[in-house]
Amino acid sequence: MAGRAAEPEVIWARPERAGRGPRPAYTRADIAAAAVRIADAEGLDAVSMRRVAAELGCGTMSLYNYVPRKEDLYELMVDAVGGEHELWEPAGDWRADMVRVAHQSRALMHRHPWLPRLMSPVYGFSPNSLRYLEHCLACLDPLPGTYGTKLELIAMLNGIVTTYVSNELATAERTRSLPWSQEQEHAIRGAYLGGRIATGQYPRMAAAFLEDAGPIDLEAVFERALGRMLDGFDPAR
Repeated sequence: MAGRAAEPEVIWARPERAGRGPRPAYTRADIAAAAVRIADAEGLDAVSMRRVAAELGCGTMSLYNYVPRKEDLYELMVDAVGGEHELWEPAGDWRADMVRVAHQSRALMHRHPWLPRLMSPVYGFSPNSLRYLEHCLACLDPLPGTYGTKLELIAMLNGIVTTYVSNELATAERTRSLPWSQEQEHAIRGAYLGGRIATGQYPRMAAAFLEDAGPIDLEAVFERALGRMLDGFDPAR
């Protein structure tokens, strides 16, 4: 006979320790820190309940008493690194504050390259995530509009940063795996692309390359992406 399905549960609603009995050997912060260390050093795929238990020096089954599911472990990790966000006094310039938020989030994802894989609304309401969202909404106080619209702005900003950093990390990983230098890779691909454009089959692409033949400034691309998204919410635009 099949057992009863587990009841839905949010890790933050679960008491960290019972009111009675011996004091737990580990805290959620201890467990999250161990998992983050593993992920930072070896990647998210290296994180398992068994591996985290070994890092802490306890049995795997003992760890389940603190963290019932691997998804809960991921949520603890996201919340732990979310605590690294600097929460400053809003400057009164909502655009400048949100650009600052974006750059800080980008730096955070580079410090923890596994983080973009776990960026999900599912993990969006942990204690540090709620503090981050409240901070962003405070930064957006000068912007007219409903809080629902402002939450959409924050979600879109996070989406841009996550996508951009994911591409940066993927490019860096691919570069490390190449049997030749990045400059050689660019030269090989540039020569191929130039040959295809020269056939005349892609006149619009040819025009695009003639408009901007220099190297792509990825920092400028990031700034333009942020600016264009914020323009969509700016009543002055």
